[in-house]
Amino acid sequence: MTKLSVNINKIATLRNSRGCDVPNVVKVAMDCERFGAEGITVHPRPDERHIKFSDVEDLRRVVTTEFNIEGYPSTHFVQLVSKNRPEQVTLVPDGPDAITSHEGWDTKRHLDFLKDIVDEFKAQGIRTSIFVDANLEMIEFAAKTGTDRIELYTEPYATNYLVNKEFAIRPFIEAAQLAKKLGLGVNAGHDLSLVNLGYLKKCIPFMKEVSIGHALISDALYYGLENTIQQYRALIS
Repeated sequence: MTKLSVNINKIATLRNSRGCDVPNVVKVAMDCERFGAEGITVHPRPDERHIKFSDVEDLRRVVTTEFNIEGYPSTHFVQLVSKNRPEQVTLVPDGPDAITSHEGWDTKRHLDFLKDIVDEFKAQGIRTSIFVDANLEMIEFAAKTGTDRIELYTEPYATNYLVNKEFAIRPFIEAAQLAKKLGLGVNAGHDLSLVNLGYLKKCIPFMKEVSIGHALISDALYYGLENTIQQYRALIS
């Protein structure tokens, strides 16, 4: 079964735009779980332009499904994760000024760095996932870090899906199959939507989790949050 983890960063962005507490990210997270989401994802950035560090602590107290904190493993991020002990931490190579994630790790170049971070989190009982492109060499080196999972960066798939879906999915199938062979769980995320998610699941049925934020929250404006979550879940059931 592939789990749906809802990234609520966009809820925090909307809240912060007015400098108040509406919408309340904790309530939205609880509603997402109530409506069928099997996980909540947040990506706190150094400038707290969406998810605030205090949000992470507030959410840790109420999330009852699977809490996934993703981000660049700076000293502060590592401390934040260690303090709040999510079920999963996803390591991404974003710089502090990145608007959104736009590439996976060069796991060969950063092997020693990532291995140290993975070791630290695994010693605390936190499952680790490394954000990677659909690049076989990068997946091979991800496995050398000792990580539990990889998260495939799916923006190239989403972009090319509209042109030629068979061509778009091919490298992701190969990448996922290699990861599985190496004993890694496979997650996926970035630009997944109601348009392209079903085909991804059909071609990679053993995915553990998809993390979806921007498209899902945007769809909720039209369909409502509960209905939207049910539509996404139906595509990966």
